[in-house]
Amino acid sequence: MANFNKVILLGNLTRDPQLRYLPNQTPVADFGLAVNRRWRGPNGEDREEVTFVDCTAWARQAEVINQYVRKGSPIFIEGRLKYDSWEDKQGGGKRSRLSVVVENFQLLGGRGDAPADAPPEGAVDPRPQRQAQQRGRPTSSASPQQDVPPVSDQPQFKEDDIPF
Repeated sequence: MANFNKVILLGNLTRDPQLRYLPNQTPVADFGLAVNRRWRGPNGEDREEVTFVDCTAWARQAEVINQYVRKGSPIFIEGRLKYDSWEDKQGGGKRSRLSVVVENFQLLGGRGDAPADAPPEGAVDPRPQRQAQQRGRPTSSASPQQDVPPVSDQPQFKEDDIPF
C-alpha cells in the first residue's frame, strides 16, 4: 500500500524565523507555528486548543519567509511531517521531535497587519530598493487616469431580458 505524508496548517508564527546557512550555502529557516482549534463544548461554552508546531523551510522559501514574516504573522503552510530522534548528550536519554518540512506556503494578511515587511529590529534590510516602474506598475508621472463613466442608479438592461 502507498504511503501519504501531507500536512496543511494555518496559524501564526510564535517567534521570528531563524535563518542559517549550511556549509554548501543552502538557506534554512526554522520557525514555530501556533495553530488554534476552536469549538463549542457540550455545555455551550467556547473551548480552544492550541497546538505548537516546529517548521523548517529550505532554499528560496527560507529566504522569503525570513524576509517577510515575523512573530505573530499569519501563514498558510503545506508540507510533510519529519521525525527526528537523537541521543541527549547531557542526560544520555533518547530524544525525539516531530516537525513540518515546508513544501509550499502562502503569506496571509496585509502589509499593515504585522511588521512582516520590516527587517528585524536592529538588522539591516538587505533587500534592493525597486522602483514601481521596474515592477510593471505605472508611477505617478504615468499617463493620466482615463475618464470612468459615472455609475447610474438605472439598470443597464431590460427586465424582459432576464430568463426567469
